[in-house]
Amino acid sequence: MRIFYKAFPLMLMLVLIQLMTASVLMAQQEEYQKPVFLNQESDWADSVFNTMTEEERIAQLIMIPVYSNKDQVHIDSISNLVKEHKVGGLIFFQGGPVRQAQMTNRFQQESKIPLMITIDAEWGLAMRLDSTMRFPYQMSLGGIEDEELIYEMGREIARHCKRMGIHVNFAPVVDINNNANNPVIGFRSFGEDKENVARKGIAYMKGMQDEGILANAKHFPGHGDTNVDSHYGLPVIHFSKQRLTELELYPFRELFKEGLGSIMVAHMSIPTLDPTENLASTLSTPIVTELLKDEMGYEGLVFTDALNMQGVAKFYEPGVVDVKALLAGNDMLLNTMDVKNTIKEVKKALENGEITMEEIDRRVMKVLKAKHWLGMDEMRPIETENLIEDLNSPEAEFLNRKLTEASLTLLKNKDDIIPIKNLGEQKIAAMAIGTDNTTQFQKGLERYTKVERFFLSPNASLEEIADMKEKLKDYTTVLVGVHKLQLKAGGSNFGVTSNVNLFLKELIEQQPTVITIFGNVYSLEKFEGLAKAHGVIAAYQETDMAQEVASQLIFGGIGAKGKLPVNVSSQFKIGDGLTTQGGFRIGYSSPEEFGLVSNDFNKIEELIHEAIEQKATPGAQVLVAKEGKVIYHKAFGHHTYDDEQEVHLDDLYDLASLTKISTTLAALMKLKGEGKFDENQTLGTYLPMAQGTNKENLIYSDILTHQAGLQAWIPFWKNTVRKSGKFKWFTFKSDSSRRFPIKSADQLYIHRNYARKIYKEIMHSPILERGKYVYSDLSFILAPRVVESITGEEFTAYLDENIFSPIGATNLTFNPYKTYPLDRIVATEYDSLFRKQLLKGTIHDEGAAMFGGVSGHAGLFGTANDLAKLLQLYLQDGEYGGEEIIKSNVVSEYSRCVHCEDGNYRAMGFDRPNRPGDPKGNTAPSAPATSFGHTGFTGTYGWVDPENQIVYVFLSNRVHPTRENTQLYKLNTRTNVMQVIYEAMESAAEQKASF
Repeated sequence: MRIFYKAFPLMLMLVLIQLMTASVLMAQQEEYQKPVFLNQESDWADSVFNTMTEEERIAQLIMIPVYSNKDQVHIDSISNLVKEHKVGGLIFFQGGPVRQAQMTNRFQQESKIPLMITIDAEWGLAMRLDSTMRFPYQMSLGGIEDEELIYEMGREIARHCKRMGIHVNFAPVVDINNNANNPVIGFRSFGEDKENVARKGIAYMKGMQDEGILANAKHFPGHGDTNVDSHYGLPVIHFSKQRLTELELYPFRELFKEGLGSIMVAHMSIPTLDPTENLASTLSTPIVTELLKDEMGYEGLVFTDALNMQGVAKFYEPGVVDVKALLAGNDMLLNTMDVKNTIKEVKKALENGEITMEEIDRRVMKVLKAKHWLGMDEMRPIETENLIEDLNSPEAEFLNRKLTEASLTLLKNKDDIIPIKNLGEQKIAAMAIGTDNTTQFQKGLERYTKVERFFLSPNASLEEIADMKEKLKDYTTVLVGVHKLQLKAGGSNFGVTSNVNLFLKELIEQQPTVITIFGNVYSLEKFEGLAKAHGVIAAYQETDMAQEVASQLIFGGIGAKGKLPVNVSSQFKIGDGLTTQGGFRIGYSSPEEFGLVSNDFNKIEELIHEAIEQKATPGAQVLVAKEGKVIYHKAFGHHTYDDEQEVHLDDLYDLASLTKISTTLAALMKLKGEGKFDENQTLGTYLPMAQGTNKENLIYSDILTHQAGLQAWIPFWKNTVRKSGKFKWFTFKSDSSRRFPIKSADQLYIHRNYARKIYKEIMHSPILERGKYVYSDLSFILAPRVVESITGEEFTAYLDENIFSPIGATNLTFNPYKTYPLDRIVATEYDSLFRKQLLKGTIHDEGAAMFGGVSGHAGLFGTANDLAKLLQLYLQDGEYGGEEIIKSNVVSEYSRCVHCEDGNYRAMGFDRPNRPGDPKGNTAPSAPATSFGHTGFTGTYGWVDPENQIVYVFLSNRVHPTRENTQLYKLNTRTNVMQVIYEAMESAAEQKASF
């Protein structure tokens, strides 16, 4: 008796807890929305039900696994099960979208009742199907603060499912992952905060169900705190019901309130809910019926987890395990491995009175109502034409980019190292750990500035580590990407080796280091001393998109916004995540970022292919940036018409007269801002050789607007050739020597003093009518001497140090043959008159060639990407990367029309629209009169539109194989391509207005 009384308070407390728990569940049950498919009457479901036999009703609760990457024997076997046993649905696993669509069409055609098609697509169809969109893992989504993005992802995944004839996506995972060693959930969870998990789960669920796809919350009652993978064994959960109610069940309840359509029950042993030994929750009546359906009042479809997983399959035979799951209260039996035996065992259970046909019928009606809501009363075959394109739309790609950007989590930013600043003072190494192949991360970094690539194996020896540290010691910053990590927790520390740990620890101590982890966020805990790094970025996964946006984050193309969704260690805690601002440097995105449509830019490709077909140019690079983001950047065609070498985005083109605005004008504007140059002064003020000549008093503003009276050009090279066609002895030699050290072309070296003769010829040339517009190269040929006279520095060194390096435009260069492999340099003309060779790596312009490839009017080579940085600097009125490269207002002053009232449309150095609105003008008809830029003789074009915040670059080699090829001009390819941009904006504006 005494024992009873002592135990009574404890018993009473347990009863009270149970009553309180039940009352909480009942109270919340009242708030639940009915699952979406139960909110409508269904005559269709009634009529279909009335046509079914007893066996067909049983089979309606069976779902079988299907693979679209298996052979015809597999396909035919599924077909037989569909026709003979009339199963209720299919779950598709690995394969391809077109194959799966074809199989689905066949099976739906063969099925008496439309099949419910399901798939595991937690991070999009790419979880199972090749050639489809891969969205971020849920763990990375857990770090996103804007749940609207996740809702949009749910809608987009639903659209992909509908396009594929899929009805149920087994997502979202709403397990609360609070166990870093969890081998089965981990990166598949939104995190360890129950409210965050619930919010993200609701957003994902609503997105799918608003688009007519049934969501599925898993794995009930919560699989987040296990250290056993239920695919291979049965996890045992020793938590109290109170803990489960307050924590694991919380996200499920929240989703119930919002009308969750279906749920999946996990394979776990939970003694506090059902003490039966080795009995998975999937097979437990107390868990499925009493807890989920009765106490929590869930009315939606209840799916088992796959019944071939070892969490259940190791204890029960196929058929037997299915019946036990049915008896426990599940509606749909997932991955039934023996359909015939399952039906037999269910009938046996009916005969034994273990379950009634009325109960089975209730579940069948639920399934049929769901099928009606899913639109199966009006089934149509899946159209396979354009299927891959539809599943990889630009809109989906942009959403994927936004999700990935929003998830990136900046955990350390010592001394504000991110974004990287002062590029002109940096020497940067890009280290890839875990791979010996160039990574997308490294390629992304290289878009911003020159970086040197390094690679380290995870199994590198101590000697290799010491050697690598020595190689890196002179770099100002090392940007490390850690790759090929294992996704799942286990005994291998995610693949983090002791030697890699040692290397990173010592590297962090040696110099400023930024480490980006492309893998499971829990792996951060395995890196010793990581918190001491200057920068740490959690990218959560290794995808091309994650690597690309991470590179932008480091250089300030985008900002950091993500928050850590789990506790990793004492240094990296849940909620950690620093913020930075984007727009520091040019970024890379897509037209959709600005409400434009990528497909509207397809005409660019058509125009360039037309130009290539008509031999206007063998290839091209095109870049469009808007508001500081590159939204179109493509390479087309080949270097030459032999079609041997394709054009790549990092190939260098001869920029021709774009050199004027990229070198001469850049330097003069820089000096103007420093008070060292004044366009109101004369040429003689800055160029001693002009003093005493007819050029001395030419006003620089007139020179820059081409109305100073200078001749258009002088064919200097003709003075070097005898009537016989051979070069005069004091001009060129085929070999270099002390007297002929300057290379003009391959096997062609000019006399060291010949430049003086050219300068003399310019100075003695006549002055034409002052104030009359005549486009002239002559002053720009003199410009390097002007800059050198003002600065005391060599022209190219001045440009590199003061303009190109600070903005990261290290691919803007003279004489690229000196530092670049020839296969990266696009050939220009075959010069049959002067140099008698195909020009590749040396300058096309004859005059610039006679200066050894360096001049202020021509000579510069570059990529569209690096030229865009310079034009963006101009668009931003001299500011870029947090630095004032050119003093504010100078660019805007120099890009204004100076003598418009006199009919001269030029700005100072810049070209401007000569006939705004005219399709035959020098710009797109829609380009505003305030836009500016320049063209190049080789087929290049660079333009800036301040009103619409646009930078446009077109690079080609239209002079190949000869300058007589004027087809590019006749087609107006460059300006027609530019017009496509404006038409895309106009189309977007019209569409917006129509809404």
